This record gives sequence, structure tokens and C-alpha cells, in this order.
Amino acid sequence: MIETARTWRDHDPDPATRAELTRLIEAAEAGDAAAAADLDSRFHGPLTFGTAGLRGEVGAGETRMNVAVVARATYGLGRRLVDTVGPDARVVVGCDARYGSDAFLDATAEVLAAQGLTVLTLPRQLPTPVTAYATRALDCDAGVMITASHNPPADNGYKVYLGGRATDAAGRGVQIVPPADEQIAAFIDAAPPADEIDRDATSVMALNGATVDAYIARAAGLRPGTDPSPVRVVLTPMHGVGGATALSVLNAAGVTDVHVVDEQFSPDPDFPTVAFPNPEEPGALDRALDLARDVDAHVVIALDPDADRCSVATPTRDGWRQLTGDEIGWLLGEQAARDNDRSGDTLACSIVSSRMLGKIAAHHGLRFAATLTGFKWIARTPDLRFGYEEAIGYCTDPEAVRDKDGISAMVRVISLVEELATDGRTLADLLDDLARRHGLHATAPLTIRVDDLAEIGQMMSRLRTTEVDALAGSEVVEVLDLAAGSADLPPTDALVLRTAADDRVIVRPSGTEPKLKCYLEVVLDCADGEVPHDSAAERLEAISADVETLLGS
Repeated sequence: MIETARTWRDHDPDPATRAELTRLIEAAEAGDAAAAADLDSRFHGPLTFGTAGLRGEVGAGETRMNVAVVARATYGLGRRLVDTVGPDARVVVGCDARYGSDAFLDATAEVLAAQGLTVLTLPRQLPTPVTAYATRALDCDAGVMITASHNPPADNGYKVYLGGRATDAAGRGVQIVPPADEQIAAFIDAAPPADEIDRDATSVMALNGATVDAYIARAAGLRPGTDPSPVRVVLTPMHGVGGATALSVLNAAGVTDVHVVDEQFSPDPDFPTVAFPNPEEPGALDRALDLARDVDAHVVIALDPDADRCSVATPTRDGWRQLTGDEIGWLLGEQAARDNDRSGDTLACSIVSSRMLGKIAAHHGLRFAATLTGFKWIARTPDLRFGYEEAIGYCTDPEAVRDKDGISAMVRVISLVEELATDGRTLADLLDDLARRHGLHATAPLTIRVDDLAEIGQMMSRLRTTEVDALAGSEVVEVLDLAAGSADLPPTDALVLRTAADDRVIVRPSGTEPKLKCYLEVVLDCADGEVPHDSAAERLEAISADVETLLGS
């Protein structure tokens, strides 16, 4: 392992990570067991390039995010573009404010430019949806976004969109899917050492703010009407890069009564006020909710650090309530279904999201599609009007951004709050209406984090070989293993269990983090118009306990 580390170090073009490796190598050679273990973790195999691109901890070594890894990944991407499009391919590159983002953007842009490609760089520290927008708006053959979204502070990542001539019509501006990821990975495997990869800074073209302004105007235009909005908003960008862009969008849309969580507004890669930079995590919205109570807000909007996800809280008779990702999806899906001015006739969501959206689509005479998890699949849906995944990701304007976009979702939510308020109603009231029409669909996540990735495979294997008779007292009537695929879906590592009571549990490994994810859903009738929230919560708790027992967690 020391020899492997030494070889990598000798070809590392970044003095900082080269020095980091030198210290570890010298310590390991001196008998430091901790240094040897650290080296082993950095060289137990390369950071894998897949449909999520790259994502990992920033640091030296082949399993970390660093300039050497980014340069070799970009070499592979460039070779694939030259091979499929030609040397005149166009690429746009953006980045967030995480550790390493600036250097990774420079490496990406310069390696692509050295291969003769036309390379456009966005202004620094912008939301991921701006890069997705630019890929389509600038007719680029690819887009690269340097971000780790809502991962822990130590991480960074490399996300790839294909567009223009590099993909088919359905994939323009969408994240990569097989076989493109495998083709890029093959070119990466054949890449020379990082210090032998050419870079050209002089040919990179830095974009001015015009593309960002166009995105802002497009997102702001999603709010109907031009009169000033009466909605009072509390906004937190969760220490990420969405704050300034979101405020510009809201101002352009006529939403000016906006109160920001000051201590979470400016980009900060340490995310100091939250335990985990994800709006879904317990406690992440505490400061925003405190501010909402102080200013008597109508809605709380929380963006994740790269602003491609959006969480929402609404006031109720019992106090403030943070909506689940599915609940926001139902609201935006109902809004989209009623809006016949939008293009597309299909609502779509991932298979792990609630089944409610399919019922909403049917009620409005629209088509519905269930896809594999991830917007790389959702956004490819033909004739898409609206798509979502339960992890607070929403595509509300697929003609402009063919990916999840927290900022356009924010505008849609605020517009819905404004519309409902004209009749003295709230988001919670609309959710109850949907429950009375389609049944109360209550969902909850069960997440099992692990230190050893092998534990995930063991739990999936245990579940596959265990006969499950009942969940929460209801007979299991269907067990579907998606590993072999189905008539509608390609293979994926997931299991679906359904009971006679129409409860559903889906279990799958996370694609980006060391954890097993379980998605629970119960459906209850609303007899006499009553919405049985308490009964649904109790049933979800019972199912969660049964699943934990099954997995041996």
C-alpha cells in the first residue's frame, strides 16, 4: 500500500495533497499504525465514477476528492465527448462553495479546454439548478457541477449532465445514465497519471451574469400575476449557495416580504449551525421555525446547500409543521395537474415515493410514470409536466431545468400559498382535501446508517432470504425483488413488500451515503370526511418496528 501511495503522490499535481500524502507515508514507514490504516482507506480502490458522477471526502489519495482525481475524471469525460460529439463539443462548468470547489472547477475547465473543447465557466458559488439550466439554455453537450449537495461538510462531488449532441432528446440537460457512465469510466481507467494530463487556462471562457439573470427571470416568471405578493416568507439556504439567487428570484417575482435566517445565509462549508446540512434532518429547521413564529410568517422555505432541494413548513392550528417530501410532492403535483397552460401531460415520481401522485394524475386525466430513484430517471420521462422524489426534490419547470430545482419549487410553493390564502385556506387544508379524495397516504423514512458498507449487503441478503408473513398485523401479500428488473423498470437493488391492508415498504441501499434506506407508506380511508392522522402515525411506527426487527438493526 505504501508503494501505491508513493506512486500516486509522485504524480499528484497539487502541492497540498502531495504534502499530505508525504506525511502519511513517512509516518506509516516509521511504524505509525494509524497512518498506515489511513493510507489503506485512501487506496483501497479508486473513487468510482457512476451515474452520480463522483462524491467523496476531500483529501489526498485515489478514494478521495482532489485535483488529481478530478483531472483524471475530466480527462475521461472529455475523451467520451470527443469520441461521441467531436472536438467542437461545448461544456459548461459550475461549482458550489464547499472545500475544494474552486480548485476542482479550474481543473475541470482547464483539462477540457486542453482537449480542444469549448469550455464555459459560470460565476463561482451558484446553485446546481443554474448549471442544469445553462446546459440546456446554452445548447451545451455537457455540464459539470462541482458539488456534494447535502452531504457532510468533509465531502465534495462531481456531477455530470449531458446535452446537445451527446445524448438523445430525452436526456438533454439530464444527469448521466448507463451506458454513458460506463463509457466515461472506461476512459478514466485509461487516463494517464494526473500530472501528465494537459491543462489550458487561456482557452477557458468565463461567462458573465447573463445566464444567471436569465435563470432568475425564468424562475421568477413561474409566479402568476405581477402584483406584489402578500405572502410573508422565512428563508434559509442552510449555509449553502442558494441564498442570493433565491432572494433575487423572489424579488423579481414580487415576493418582497422575506425574512432570512441571518446566521445560515452566507455560504459556509463548515455548516456550523446544523448537525447535518440537510433540511430533512431533525433540528435543521429550528432557527427558521423560531424566526417564523417571531415574524408571523405564512411559510418557511429551506433550501439544501446547493439549492436543488426544497423543504417547506406551514402553520397549522397546532403550531408549525414541516411537511414531508411526499406531501410537498402531492401539493406541487396537484398544482401542476390543474394548470393546463403547462406543457406535458405526465406526472412522474420515483418508485420509493408515495403512490398518491398516480391517483392525482388519474383524477385529472393525466398520465403517470413511476421510475427508478433519482432525477436522472425521473427527468427522462416523456411529456413530463411535473416530477418529484420523496427526498425533497422537485422538477416543476422541465422545459428549463431537467432536474430537481429547489428555487423554482420555492416559487411554486409560495404561489400555491398565495392562491389558497384568497379562500382563507392553507397548505395543510389542501393536503386534507387530497386525503379525503384519494385516501390518507402517510409516509415515513427509516434510515439505518452503517460504518461498514458490507453490513448493507448483509441486511439486504437477510431480507431476501427471510419469509416475511406480516407487517403491523397485516398479511404480506406481495414481495417484489427488483434486482432482476421488471416490465417497466431496469434492474435495481431494492425489495418491495405490500400487505393486505395496502401498506408498502421499499428497502434499498443509498446511492450516495453509507446507509440502508427504507420507505414506509400506509393508506387509510377517510370515513365521514375525518382524516385519521393519529392512526396513520401509529401504524407507521408499528411497521417501522417490524422492519427494524427483520433487518436485525
